[in-house]
Amino acid sequence: MVTDDAGIQFRMLNRSKGPAVWSPRAQCDRALYAQRVRQACEDQSNLDLRQGMGMRVEIKNGRVGGVYTESGRLIAARTVILTAGTFLNGVIHVGEVQYSAGRAGEFAAKGITECLVELGFESGRMKTGTPPRVDGNTIDFSKTVIQPGDDNPVPFSYRHDKLEVEQLPCHLTYTNKTTHNVLEKGFDRSPMFTDRIKGVGPRYCPSIEDKIHRFADRDRHQIFLEPEGRNTTEYYVNGFSTSLPEEVQLEGIRTIAGLENVQVTRFGYAVEYDYFPPTQLYPNLETKRVEHLFFAGQINGTTGYEEAACQGFMAGVNAVLKMRGEAPFVLGRTEAYVGVLIDDLVSKGTLEPYRMFTSRAEHRLILRQDNADLRLMDYGHRFGLIDRQDHKKLCEKRERIQESLAQLQQEKVAPEDVNPALERIGSSPLLEKESLYNLLKRPEVRLSDLKGLRHLNILEQWGDQLWRSVREQVEIEIKYEGFIRRQKEQAERVLRLDSKPIPKGFDYAAIGALSAEAREKLGKIQPQTIGQATRISGVSPADVSVLLIHLGRPVAHDVSRETWLAEGA
Repeated sequence: MVTDDAGIQFRMLNRSKGPAVWSPRAQCDRALYAQRVRQACEDQSNLDLRQGMGMRVEIKNGRVGGVYTESGRLIAARTVILTAGTFLNGVIHVGEVQYSAGRAGEFAAKGITECLVELGFESGRMKTGTPPRVDGNTIDFSKTVIQPGDDNPVPFSYRHDKLEVEQLPCHLTYTNKTTHNVLEKGFDRSPMFTDRIKGVGPRYCPSIEDKIHRFADRDRHQIFLEPEGRNTTEYYVNGFSTSLPEEVQLEGIRTIAGLENVQVTRFGYAVEYDYFPPTQLYPNLETKRVEHLFFAGQINGTTGYEEAACQGFMAGVNAVLKMRGEAPFVLGRTEAYVGVLIDDLVSKGTLEPYRMFTSRAEHRLILRQDNADLRLMDYGHRFGLIDRQDHKKLCEKRERIQESLAQLQQEKVAPEDVNPALERIGSSPLLEKESLYNLLKRPEVRLSDLKGLRHLNILEQWGDQLWRSVREQVEIEIKYEGFIRRQKEQAERVLRLDSKPIPKGFDYAAIGALSAEAREKLGKIQPQTIGQATRISGVSPADVSVLLIHLGRPVAHDVSRETWLAEGA
């Protein structure tokens, strides 16, 4: 809802590829987004807002009791969620200059790490970076390539039927050989190359100096100029993340087409911070060492806004369920990308900032953005986040999809009725009657091309909104039927393994038939199910077979090679 309200550009990425990797992207007005979120928090009943720097957590009998602030005040709590971002002992690096901060202009958080380490938690260091911001009035946009938003943007919220918003364009430009030569001159003062930064940086969102160093054969790199909002001239130079000295940043950025006379409003920097390896968490994001204490976001080794937001949501839901004494809410790998992300973190851990990609999900064809409501809105209704009216619309949509699929299988169309439409779109004509279902298996044929056929009258009478939402689902289900069926079968096998629990505190060291690595990893991570055990790095199918035998479970059906491969192990 907030993204739809604060968005200034909307684009559906990867449209040239299959629907499994389509991805909605929004550029938001930073100030408006923050204002809307703040307003939502202030308007929320039974929610109190307090500001203060957390210094340490209160622990009593292995259970969290609250947080102490820098003034010594205890904010008592039955449950605590730590979402520390890049602030834990944060250090900012700009060339040879470094200073304590969690973000430009904000203090680092000191004390929390030391408190948790004293409690037995393992910690590490990571780093991330940010690019310069520049004054849009000093950009020569005529030398850049305009990147407009979509003509008919897709809303982020399923509560919105459409978006009526004036979109602001982004612009594309490129670095060049001169840029690279200028920046290389500063490498001897870069904290990345002088070992002043000890933390591990993101592999998939590298700094500009890292790109130049690692991809020396590349003559140029993309730079996206993104407006920060409607009421500011500031632009975000996406793709130019850097911690080089300010004078080197300025000289380098002015070698880029369109930025020759640009004025930098804020220079880029790197920030180094503490994190806690996420194998110290249960799948509900509660820590194993301290009951009722939850971690979410970059404290778990992730990077990126979306990764942090989904963890914060899951930790918040589970914190409430914990206080109510109810079962944890854990989404599986077959249900949502957040399920893949959290399972990767708690089962495999991470040694570098983790980002969520579609390629990490072995069932991504059934985890599409277009069916998120069908997959997850029932949970939202259960938790009181989706009202009865919205949930009723979802149920109606689900019924209409099934009705449409059944009708399209039954309805057969004659060549003379459909061939004119097929000719218009360049599809080969029918020679005999064919079901609309089979006709829609053709990649080039869409339901909208057949609109007006009497066979589709029952579908079209629903109205434009329902027709559009159902049409997309029906087309995808038909065109990718075989692939979707195969992934659902794989998902069912995964669910069978995930439904087999392992007793808490199970003694893996006592099973001599397990490999030494498996005993070590299983003992450290303490998986809650057989399925989770299969996804731990270093645990082989043979180890899982041994484990099943000791748990008194049949082996042959549960851990076949097909199942193992289906899980992406």
